[in-house]
Amino acid sequence: MGLWHPERSGSPTRRLRRPAVLAGFVVLASGLSGCSDETQAGRFGMPEIVTKQGEDNLHLWQGAWIAALATGVVTWALILGAAWYFRRRSDDEVPVQTRYNLPVEIFYTIFPIIMVIVFFSHTVRVQNTLLEIDPHPDVKIQVVGQKWQWTFNYPDSVNTPEGTNVFVAGTGEDIPTLVLPVDSTVEFDLYSPDVIHDFGVPAFAMRMDVVPGRSNRFQVTTTQTGEYAGKCYELCGAYHSRMLFNVKVVSQEDYQSYLTDLSQDPDHVSKEPIVGGAYAYTPVLDDLNNNGDGDEE
Repeated sequence: MGLWHPERSGSPTRRLRRPAVLAGFVVLASGLSGCSDETQAGRFGMPEIVTKQGEDNLHLWQGAWIAALATGVVTWALILGAAWYFRRRSDDEVPVQTRYNLPVEIFYTIFPIIMVIVFFSHTVRVQNTLLEIDPHPDVKIQVVGQKWQWTFNYPDSVNTPEGTNVFVAGTGEDIPTLVLPVDSTVEFDLYSPDVIHDFGVPAFAMRMDVVPGRSNRFQVTTTQTGEYAGKCYELCGAYHSRMLFNVKVVSQEDYQSYLTDLSQDPDHVSKEPIVGGAYAYTPVLDDLNNNGDGDEE
């Protein structure tokens, strides 16, 4: 018995292939569109976001995962589908031999380029949103990362004989708490007197390097009250693991009460922000105190 090449142009399987692929896309899109920001699964592992800017970062993260999953489903469907559809059905059959498929090759060339362009444009848009600076924020906090803890200064927040700055400084045994008001635009001026640190709060979906000799800053707009964790994201030395801090987002009244309580303790009041280190009297400090005209990261 001779070998034969099957004719499949009119087979029911071929007629149903395109509707099946279309149905698969519809099911995939419906399932992924059901992802909710209210659950960690819907956020693809991201924590609950409590800032306006962080929501844009979350949506970029979700979009990247959805695109990656859709690409994976299509790729595996093509691999497994081709292996099944063009399988040998009998010992006497030679499967159809296709040397190339020009439409598929064009698709595999053009579509990745389109994906890169889309990812790039959305990334730039979100980055610009995260780095946007309001010239008149509601609160300004000078964050100092030093070996190996954090100091949070609230400059010009009180008016006492001891000074106008209140601060909280952590130690190796004491983790400091950063208190912020809700529904407020908060600016963080980042300063380091020693090595590179990185100030970040997962619930803000934002972090930035704290670089000696460089004035970095960013802003967030808080959207809900609660307690959150913060840490250093840069391996900064032997006791990097100690650089933890807590964040409390409270009402406006509780925030003002907190500053009042700090101002009544001379150990938490100073005339100037507490920065310390070799860079304490460099122009960088003046930049931070005067809204920062230096470079940002």
